[in-house]
Amino acid sequence: MESSVAAENDSNPPDITHGLSAYGIASLMSASEDDVKERCWDQREALPGEPRCIVCGRYGEYICDETDDDICSLECKGILLSRLGESRQPTARPCPVKLPATDECYYVRDNGKSEVNPLTTEQTELLRRKLDILVKGDTTPPPILSFASCKLPQKLLENIEVAGYEMPTPVQMQAIPAALARQSLLVSAETGSGKTGSFLIPIVSQCAKFNEEHFPNQQQPLAMVLTPTRELCIQVEDQAKVLGKGLPFKTALVVGGDAMAGQLHRIQQGVSLIVGTPGRLIDLLTKHEIELDTISILVLDEVDCMLQRGFREQVMQIFTALSQPQVLMYSATIPKDVEKMASSMAKKVTVISVGKPNKPNQSVKQLAIWVDSKRKKQKLFDILMSKQHYKPPVIVFVDSRLGADLLSEAITVSTGLKALSIHGEKSMKDRREIVRSFLVGEIPVIVATGVLSRGIDLLTVKQVIVFDMPNSIKEYVHQVGRASRMGEEGTSIVFVNEENKKLFPQLVEALKTSGAAIPRELANSRYSVGSFSAGRGQKKRKLGF
Repeated sequence: MESSVAAENDSNPPDITHGLSAYGIASLMSASEDDVKERCWDQREALPGEPRCIVCGRYGEYICDETDDDICSLECKGILLSRLGESRQPTARPCPVKLPATDECYYVRDNGKSEVNPLTTEQTELLRRKLDILVKGDTTPPPILSFASCKLPQKLLENIEVAGYEMPTPVQMQAIPAALARQSLLVSAETGSGKTGSFLIPIVSQCAKFNEEHFPNQQQPLAMVLTPTRELCIQVEDQAKVLGKGLPFKTALVVGGDAMAGQLHRIQQGVSLIVGTPGRLIDLLTKHEIELDTISILVLDEVDCMLQRGFREQVMQIFTALSQPQVLMYSATIPKDVEKMASSMAKKVTVISVGKPNKPNQSVKQLAIWVDSKRKKQKLFDILMSKQHYKPPVIVFVDSRLGADLLSEAITVSTGLKALSIHGEKSMKDRREIVRSFLVGEIPVIVATGVLSRGIDLLTVKQVIVFDMPNSIKEYVHQVGRASRMGEEGTSIVFVNEENKKLFPQLVEALKTSGAAIPRELANSRYSVGSFSAGRGQKKRKLGF
């Protein structure tokens, strides 16, 4: 993004005082005396919750007095006014059709027949702003308005409709065309925003087309998806099967809990996509010879979770066994260690951020309750017995496997509601049956450890109760996100007390950004000091920017 910004500014830089009021010019001069940033790379990156420059995405320290947009530097102000001036100049060409302010023009239903005209630069910028899409990278394709505009196989379009994807979500709008353009991606989007479909659709499309031309009889591995948990692997493969039905596209699942011999046989019979956990794949590769040179796409789903669980070395070992594949990295949160990993795996990485990174899903209504540890269990029972507050099906998150077992039994005894626990110590068969029973409504309450906080599509869930606050705000973001899938509204309740004091500032910030009420005890705690300071929330000067 920086290189494109610089290139645009070097050609005929505009007079940035053009169109400014006398106050704007005077204040701009006074601001210059205070060392206003001249170039975009002089400005730092925006922190979570801070305003972003409308041109380059860095920290929007200033406000342009002509457009009221957030700006990071004089350079980006010049670019903004240059674009504004160009849009005002008369032209002999037909005026571009401006997108209306409503969402109907963005979510276009597919008919599989009509040709879609490419978006102009102005329309692309307007659409990205409207949908809160931030892109950093050179020559990134514009967002798509429908699946039919991607030149996908007709059978895949039919399968997409069967899978329930009537219209692309914002992350799918931008990530699908970028992935089809063979760009390596680092994608951040809210939990439940459709990230899985945004990498599976390009994979199925490219594999099906390639197999039709080169491997009509015997398929070879062309793509690999790594996830941190068995449950997420199972879900990804199931969704890939739905999208690839009727196409020359087969999958193999490589996870613990199932016989390795069967998984090896499946791969040897010919598949296009391998879905697995890093540990099991390493185990398979060290014991058997499997040809991976043909793999051209590597997906790392929930990559931050994989790093937290210590899978970095295993992931890199798998990556080095491949022949410079296109890398697609996905997560709801992207810390610095993930960015470093992405840069080590690909020379050029396009960063796509949709929504507010590292913030809870805006479709989830958050409620924080201050409750002492000894009273948490009774408070939970009160909520589950309340007609007003109980909204099944419900996931209750705890911090230990034993705690999950004990609490699920206590819920059944005390409330009469059927509750089961799910965690890593349960067998694969038991975990699958519990999730199935939960999805079909046989079990209204599941008590879970973090095994259910990542990626798994639990479309029926409308309420999450965070019984034990996790150790990081990133994990809290994932847990809260279970209450909303694909933009559906949900609610989350979190129990908080002094034991969670290390997370108070971040929790307060997360609650503030979503408009949630902050308990008096939390607001007045000395550990929350700094969350309510004027620093980040102070009013910015309008100094000709």
